[in-house]
Amino acid sequence: MIIDFGREICGNLNSAEAREWLITNGIGGYASGTVAGLTTRAYHGLLVAALKPPLARTLLLTKIDELVTYDDNREYQLGTNLWQGGLVAPQGYSYIESFHLEGTIPVWTFACGDALLEKRLWMQPGVNTTYIHYHLRRATQSLKLSLKALVNYRPWTDRTSLRDLPMNVEPVQQGVCVTAYSGAVPFYLLTDSAKASPQHDWYRNYELAAERERGDGPLDDNMYAALFETNLEPGGSLTFVASTEKNPELKGETTLKFRCDYEQQLIKTWQATRPTSAPDAPDWIEHLILAADQFIVNRPLPDDPNGKTVIAGYHWFGDWGRDTMISLPGLTLATGRPEIAGSIIRTFSKYVNKGMLPNVFPGDGSPPPRRSIQYH
Repeated sequence: MIIDFGREICGNLNSAEAREWLITNGIGGYASGTVAGLTTRAYHGLLVAALKPPLARTLLLTKIDELVTYDDNREYQLGTNLWQGGLVAPQGYSYIESFHLEGTIPVWTFACGDALLEKRLWMQPGVNTTYIHYHLRRATQSLKLSLKALVNYRPWTDRTSLRDLPMNVEPVQQGVCVTAYSGAVPFYLLTDSAKASPQHDWYRNYELAAERERGDGPLDDNMYAALFETNLEPGGSLTFVASTEKNPELKGETTLKFRCDYEQQLIKTWQATRPTSAPDAPDWIEHLILAADQFIVNRPLPDDPNGKTVIAGYHWFGDWGRDTMISLPGLTLATGRPEIAGSIIRTFSKYVNKGMLPNVFPGDGSPPPRRSIQYH
């Protein structure tokens, strides 16, 4: 099964915003959004970090609105936003030539005149770091790329008002550091080559269409934290990095290869467990292997820093005992990873109480309550 949409999907806002993508980092953090680039849910964002892995998920980088200047200074606004009252501006989805997945990696191709600009997005396993890579695949002249980084600092299900956060933005080498308030975890917005200009401008009243449909609060504010600008020659590229790490790797090609190698190894591990007499599996099975891995995350323990657990579901669930034990065979044994199954069982065994396993772990990282579900 190949996930590949053309203009018939990408150029139709109703179709493009109804199709969502998700990538994860193996410690409870994730990035997620819509094919249209529109945030429709409170828990959409390009870096939702697990600040107390695998929990305390916090929205840090909400989105990037790209502006391309090309073809005799014509401007192409590639971002898409819905505002209170129903106004959609800009309407960057109309420039999406195609969208497809490479493993779990979402890839957009934007058509700006005769230029094709590719955008890839992935997370580094094991850390709260998102990479966004832009590649000018085709052009007859240089192209100016401007990136407006919109940030936040809230639990992934909450909403933000501009009065809630002071949001300090300081220049650092290769970008900016954002600290929401005293005691907050700082995070970094960096690039491998662009000029960075700190900003501090709140954009109010983004409307979250899916929240409105569910009857929840539909409005959210985000802060414009920094502008990144560069000129791309045909074949050139730029890597943007959002991270809670102070010095993340900035070489996009290096980290992209690491991510792709990681996913290929998951598929090879599964293939090695298949009997040689088995018929060839359909290609969509490989997507299921990669999807299964997204639910397996680290839960460090004092005596086992490599402990594993299972996220019951994205975007809002943590690790639940019942869901973990039901899904464990399919996520681990069927994918050729019995050692992960053992680690998960050992992790939960630390919390056995009168023969019962915990059903939930608190989001603040404290020990699970006695409220449990018994397994026979």
